[in-house]
Amino acid sequence: MRVCDGNLAAAYGVLLAKPDIVAIYPITPQTSLIERITEFKAEGLLDAEILEVEGEISAMGSVVGAAAAGARVFTSSSSMGLNFMYDTYLMAAYFRQPVVMVNANRENPAPSTVSASEQDIMSVTESGWIHLHVEDCQEILDSILMAYRLAEDPEILIPVSVCYDGFYLSYLQEPVEIPPQELAEEFLPRRTRPALGLDPPRYISWRPVRDEEPAEYRMRQQQAYEKAKEKIEQIDREFYQVFGRTHGGLVEEYRMDDADIALVSLGSHTGTARVAVDRKRETGVRVGLVKVRSFRPFPRERLFSLLKDKQAIGVLDRSVCFGWRGGHLYRDLMTSLYGLDIPMADFIGGLAGHDITIPLPFREHPWVIRSPCQ
Repeated sequence: MRVCDGNLAAAYGVLLAKPDIVAIYPITPQTSLIERITEFKAEGLLDAEILEVEGEISAMGSVVGAAAAGARVFTSSSSMGLNFMYDTYLMAAYFRQPVVMVNANRENPAPSTVSASEQDIMSVTESGWIHLHVEDCQEILDSILMAYRLAEDPEILIPVSVCYDGFYLSYLQEPVEIPPQELAEEFLPRRTRPALGLDPPRYISWRPVRDEEPAEYRMRQQQAYEKAKEKIEQIDREFYQVFGRTHGGLVEEYRMDDADIALVSLGSHTGTARVAVDRKRETGVRVGLVKVRSFRPFPRERLFSLLKDKQAIGVLDRSVCFGWRGGHLYRDLMTSLYGLDIPMADFIGGLAGHDITIPLPFREHPWVIRSPCQ
């Protein structure tokens, strides 16, 4: 057990996963993560090649090529760095390479760009990657190990971003249990997938699909994406068997058994939402909480099952989905519950690092959106 901030917890997760190639480029607030990884390399704890690239697009391009050659890879970024790597970020998904990366969620361009938000990661949700969102520092470490199991599964082969809220989790100090290497290797064996025959001295042109096959290729990619829902649940169960911890799989429930009202959250403000639920329970209001862990693929079936009988639903968003008068979680939940006559309110908060706190007196605000699910 160590007191770690989120970036150090992520670095320990990478150390336990033992990647072969790590491509790094600094950007706030994930820079201390890659500094820790290079320290592990300097201390002889990590046997990996560290690529100090000239920019984020090169970082992602490097790990895509290394993954294609059979290596286990890692990289990380945030905000405009994620935007800069978007070209090769798309290639990782299109080429079905098991890349694992961390994104320390942060605001995009002005105003207040060096501050917490989920706007950056929400801008790339349709890239074909799997996006796992976490609540605390322990879940960061655990999710990195799970991400490798998921990405490298022969039935999946989809890159995974482990997303944690910058500043709130990247620098938050919490007790984190760091498992022994033997347990990590029991849970996460080395890759067995054969490489594609890439050999640096021998140039070859590599394309995953011919011009006449894109629809077929995308269909198979979508099938693997849907299969990932089942795999995420399975991997979480197996993680519990090895480490004694569970994070719920696709979603995590809190006090939902008899709840009339449900809050739905994503990311670090889930901890505040738990306290709010407990306080409402003390006043006799039966409120529960559903934390969404997998934003892509979106767990619409699980959410429909959990929420279909509720009297009202509140959604907590830390991003703005332009054109929808709400946030991204609200948009996807609305479509998942289409046809149900349940009042739903969307609360957008925490933008540009503003705290989401309790208790607050209720007041009307233009960002509080109410509508039935139809």
